[in-house]
Amino acid sequence: MQSAEYHKLARVEDDMWYFRALHAHARALITNYRPDANGLLLDAGSGTGGFIRRAAPWFPRLRFVGIDLFQIACDLAREKGTPRIARASTTSLPFRDASMSVVTSLDVLQHIPDHEAAAGEIARVLEPGGLAVINAPAYMWLWSYHDDVTDTERRYTRPGVARLLSAAGLEVLRSTYWNFLPLPIVVAKRKLLARFAEADDVKLYPSWAERVLGAGMALERGWIGAVGRLPAGSSVLVAARKRAHAS
Repeated sequence: MQSAEYHKLARVEDDMWYFRALHAHARALITNYRPDANGLLLDAGSGTGGFIRRAAPWFPRLRFVGIDLFQIACDLAREKGTPRIARASTTSLPFRDASMSVVTSLDVLQHIPDHEAAAGEIARVLEPGGLAVINAPAYMWLWSYHDDVTDTERRYTRPGVARLLSAAGLEVLRSTYWNFLPLPIVVAKRKLLARFAEADDVKLYPSWAERVLGAGMALERGWIGAVGRLPAGSSVLVAARKRAHAS
């Protein structure tokens, strides 16, 4: 992404409804599928460190490390108090085989030309039984100005992300769309009103809108946890496990 986008991300990711919801989804999946996790959690494509800052108190038995391809992201993460951030590529992770208990990669794969290599590296560094939590934007038909300015390579379907991870040797435990409730607004803003839109959608909204959107995301998490997957949404969320017998 462009340098300006990282500066914008650093300003808003601790407070914006979207990142609060995304991080809460990741928390729920780690709690559900790896409640005994200890050792290392790698945030692959950690940006300016927002997930690590928020999640570290949730999982005191885990040690967090992040990598990002761009030095500006690493520098901003450190400025905001996120330690253990290094510059590296998700397609060539600088870690030993089977060294990670959990790997998260939240809104990263869409930026990587060789996303098969990235999925393979995530699988390689996971220990047997380790958990991967992946989030990505949904639907190529939803492509918009937001994807152009954030240097997106592709958008996904839920089955597409599941196939990508399965091909890397991971067992998919849960896959769902989310951002279902705001989807009509997203479609209207990005497709029907695109010429009136700002450069991208990464920004803080008025406090009432942040509260309403946050409440809607809490309802979606409750549905996913109690009932199952959502039928549609502007994001895809997948949890996958490295098989315990894997070498």
